Amino acid sequence: MKKVIWALLILLCLAPQASAAEITAPQIPQAAAERMPEHTDSFGEGLWELVRSTLFRLRPHLAEGCKSCLSVMAAVMLASVLRAFPGCIQSVTNLAGTVCIATTLLLNTDAMIRLGADTVRQLSDYGKLLYPVMTSAMAAQGGVTASAALYTGTALFDAALSSLISGALIPMVYLFLALSAANSAIGEDLLKKMRDFLKNAISWSLKTILTVFTTYMSITGVVSGSTDAAALKVAKVTISSVVPVVGSILSDASEAVLVSAGILKGAAGVYGILALLTLFLEPFLRIGIQYLIFKATAAICGIFGGHSASSLIEDFSTAMGLLLAMTGAACLLLLISTVCFMKGVG
Repeated sequence: MKKVIWALLILLCLAPQASAAEITAPQIPQAAAERMPEHTDSFGEGLWELVRSTLFRLRPHLAEGCKSCLSVMAAVMLASVLRAFPGCIQSVTNLAGTVCIATTLLLNTDAMIRLGADTVRQLSDYGKLLYPVMTSAMAAQGGVTASAALYTGTALFDAALSSLISGALIPMVYLFLALSAANSAIGEDLLKKMRDFLKNAISWSLKTILTVFTTYMSITGVVSGSTDAAALKVAKVTISSVVPVVGSILSDASEAVLVSAGILKGAAGVYGILALLTLFLEPFLRIGIQYLIFKATAAICGIFGGHSASSLIEDFSTAMGLLLAMTGAACLLLLISTVCFMKGVG
């Protein structure tokens, strides 16, 4: 807290030397700089270049995910054939099938979990660079008290969310997968209840902090404004359906997201928007592709495989859905938090 106060005092002292016209977005982290589009002077061209290059880089990951899921389907089919033989011990077959499925899927899942955690960390680090710039610009136009309050509030929510994800929710995802595998192998009701409780705890934690965040923004008047009704409706539907677990909460702040994008293009520059998308888009799409692949695999295996096998694969897709919620929440929190400063700058 002392560091935050001292940093804020330094920013306020330097604020009179700044102006709204001098606002520039911080440089993107070096780890993601190679993914940054070359055309940063035009938002449309830069966005198209970013999307095109991202989709091109996703092809190897898509092929790798499909290969692992084909291996899972083969294991489920083999287990189904073994169950058809007389005298086959069901418990041994279920255990062997669970080990094969969990071992195969855990490799890709672990990589996605690490990717999600790293993405949240990078977004949080970028926010720590962006907030002081916004605070200085807002204070320079006379909003000293408001900039201090906004910096304290937004930094607090960002730190709370990133710490919650890295320190608690990511380990809970691993524990959720372990309980899912144990439940699939043994079939104990207690393990199933513990698994469901853990999933609900992760969802409840994300929903709670985001509900408090959007409530805070509503009270301060940030989640308000005027934007195209059709675009707002499309944004709400898209966010609600694309981001699992917390999509309905984030969709309520869609208007602030659209307004902030417009303000960023005019004030902080196109570079700031493209930097956020560069950090967020590829990891989010990679996790989303894995989520869809697991969903499709669970549906196919449910036709010819046992219930325990398809349920285990479905649990892996649930874990991917929780990761999507974490990364999506971190990115949109950063974007919505930025608009409170940009509206103050005007």
